[in-house]
Order: sequence, then structure tokens, then C-alpha cells
Amino acid sequence: MDPAARIRLGGSDVLVTRLGLGLAPIGGLYAPVGDETATAVVDRAWERGIRLFGTAPLYGHGLSERRAGAALRDRPRHQLVLSTKAGRLIVPGGARDPLWAESTSRAVFDFSAAGIRRSVEESLDRLGLDRVDLLHLHDPDDHYLPALHEALPALAELRRSGAVGAISIGMNQASMPAAFIRAMGAPGPDAVMVAGRYTLLDQSALDDLLPLAARRGISVLAAAPYNSGLLADPRPGSRFDYAPARRELLDRALKIKDICRGYGIPLRAAALQFAFGHPAVAAVVCGARTPAEVDDNVDLTALPIPAELWTALRTEGLLPAHVPTPT
Repeated sequence: MDPAARIRLGGSDVLVTRLGLGLAPIGGLYAPVGDETATAVVDRAWERGIRLFGTAPLYGHGLSERRAGAALRDRPRHQLVLSTKAGRLIVPGGARDPLWAESTSRAVFDFSAAGIRRSVEESLDRLGLDRVDLLHLHDPDDHYLPALHEALPALAELRRSGAVGAISIGMNQASMPAAFIRAMGAPGPDAVMVAGRYTLLDQSALDDLLPLAARRGISVLAAAPYNSGLLADPRPGSRFDYAPARRELLDRALKIKDICRGYGIPLRAAALQFAFGHPAVAAVVCGARTPAEVDDNVDLTALPIPAELWTALRTEGLLPAHVPTPT
């Protein structure tokens, strides 16, 4: 897979690279990063051909957007695809969120139409950019009705006005995005971002969301291919969905790693490339907190993987027989 190859998102004019850089880590996820390292991460991704960069107000409570904007605003704008998210507003004070090591603010949900418009305005201010290329509705898990009746129409209006190039639904689950797609009708979202639900350890997006997206011409962005770390380095204490992995998940990841080792392939490469096997998947979005991690992600995306590896995973019961895999 060529990580720098471009593909169109749904029916939009937005062209994304097959590998995108997720910018949660440069918002200080789990541990401080610092401005200098954050800039170096974005710069290295650009040097390696990545043109899809994904941030959100939640990431560091605005810090990721500020750092992303500082690193990207002087790049050729026609080459850059910048995505952010809406559904949370950043407010000062309050209890500190331990996920974000450098934050002194807090995030509050707001899926009203006014809240969506305010979120985009504040994101543009932090980014210092003229527009958002791709806007995701962010984690409306407990807010289905306001998201459906206010937030999604607001996103559609922003797309109609040209304020954003494409709209999407970004969640850590697969069932609600599918429900939104059905409820919206046409024109629906240009894309959906599903985090952690189409990986070597969790293919729940395959049951409904991915086939539905393929039928509707909606592009899928597969995020969090390492499931928060377990598929990058499976060992006791590794995270799955931001929490220490259960023993059975760790054991399964270690079995997958052993099979990959038998073919001379790093587990990380198989984890990164797995989602490309489904025709609805336009891009895989993976975070990095150092330039070396960027290099690793790019190199592993381009690494040839023998078809026999995927066959072995099926034979050992580590992938369902009906799951499509890269060719």
C-alpha cells in the first residue's frame, strides 16, 4: 500500500492520502509532548507524504489544534487535508482530565446547532486556518436525538455553504454511525471515522457499518488500528481502548504476533494494513508522538505482506473466514 496515494472521500472533492496522521498524541495524550516535538511530528509526516491530518478540540482541550495549526498553516493549502471534530466545547477550569497531561481546561458536550457552529469557529481560531476540509461529528453516544436533529443538519449546512469540504461521523462504535446514515438519507455524510472497531482484534464494524457505507458510497476512515497500543506492543499493561487490556485480549494479540513473526512481518504492519482489505476503507488514521513513530507507520504501511499470513490467521481462528483482507 502506498501511504501517500490519494483517494476521494465519498462524493466530495476532498482527496485524502491512504495514511493519515492522528493528532491526539501531540495534544499530550497520557504524557507531555511539548511544542517542539509536536511540530517535529507534523513536519516529518509532511516530509513522508502524509497530507491527511486529524485533530479535535478534545485533544489536549485545544492544544492539539493550536500545535497542528502552527505546524501546518504555512504549508501549501491545496495539498493539505485538515480534519477536526465538533460536539465538544472547551471551557476553562474544572476537574483535570488525566488523559491530557498538558491541559488546564475541560471539554463539555454540545450537540446543538449553535454549539456546532461555535465549535468550528473556535477551532478555526486555534488552528489559524481559513477552513476545515473534513468535519467529524464527535462521539454523540449519549446524545442521539440532538445529534440527529441539530448537529448533523448543522454539519450539512456548513458543507452546503462551503465552510467545510466534507462531513463525517467519528465514533468508537459502529452501530450508531450506521443509524445516523440511515436516518439522514441522501445526501448523507461523505465519510465515517470508526476508531478501534475495524482492527485485527475487533471487526464489529463489518457487521453493518462497512457494508452500508459501501452501498451508499460513503468512505470509511479506520482510526486507532493499534486499539490504543495493544496491537503495537502486546504485553501486560498494554492498553486496549484507553484502558489496560484484559488477559484474553492480550493472549489473542500475542498469538497474532507469533504468526506474523513466522512470516517475518511485524505485528504493527499487519495491524496497520488490515483495514485496507475492505473496499469501503479510504484511509487508515494512526497517531504518533515522535518523528520516529511517523517513520515507522509510513514504512510499515508500505511493507509487502504475503497473502499466506492472512490465510494463517483465518486458519488459526484469529480472523473470521468472511473478513476481507488486503491483496
